[in-house]
Amino acid sequence: MRIGIFDSGIGGLSVLNEAYHRFPDEEYIFYADTRHVPYGLKTEEEIKGFTDEIVKFLIGKKVDAIVIACNTATSVSVEMLREKYDLPILGMEPAVKPAVENAEDCDKRILVMATPVTIREKKLANLLMRVDVKHRADLLAMPELVGFAEREDYESDAVKNYIRKQFSEIGATEEKYSTLVLGCTHFNYFKPLYREILGEKMLLVDGNYGTVHHLGDVLGLNIKKDADSKIIFNQPQDIVVGYHTSYYESGDEITDNNRLSKYLRMLNRLEFVRNI
Repeated sequence: MRIGIFDSGIGGLSVLNEAYHRFPDEEYIFYADTRHVPYGLKTEEEIKGFTDEIVKFLIGKKVDAIVIACNTATSVSVEMLREKYDLPILGMEPAVKPAVENAEDCDKRILVMATPVTIREKKLANLLMRVDVKHRADLLAMPELVGFAEREDYESDAVKNYIRKQFSEIGATEEKYSTLVLGCTHFNYFKPLYREILGEKMLLVDGNYGTVHHLGDVLGLNIKKDADSKIIFNQPQDIVVGYHTSYYESGDEITDNNRLSKYLRMLNRLEFVRNI
């Protein structure tokens, strides 16, 4: 199967990386719309236009299914895209349902981080209304975190101070919250900082696992038996040839090792934080 995965930037690599673990023998096209990142600060019409062009591009590459590896793009565009195109288009949403289920026996609250667009869209409000019947979830916009991820700035004082500031404004502590929902694929890169600030016992939940499993169900794929074993990416050829992947940035194929090395570093970062 040939699977297209796209995001506004490199956040969607966390979904691709999960797919590598579950379905390593499939063929992938990863599309980062770096020309327009971040989507979380764009208008709805702009996002719909960007995603429509990307889906057209991926269909032109003969993909069998498309994963929108972006909560913001999903919330704005997925229904429009499904109505317009006749192939499986999977979206992402903040993993509120598993967070609520995992916290059923706990009296602490749930903190859902997302982009401003995702937070203001009706899709998230409807999800919360459906699954958060006890109204335990609080929402927190983290607009600048996407930029830190794109710059590979994972642990500097600047990003630490930003996260601390955002958390402090709503009184986010380990005494108040038991679960942190990472409602943007860019947010996975910073797991060690969430642990440092909110404590080691904080449960971190994202939508990658559920999305990739749903992809397998839709396409009838068999999950690799040792899917949780660690992957080590040593050189760009590991992620291009070894994992059957073509990389594109806003329509331009990335083939030189210097640019592919950024994806290599980011995938290795995701391996480092995967089970934190």
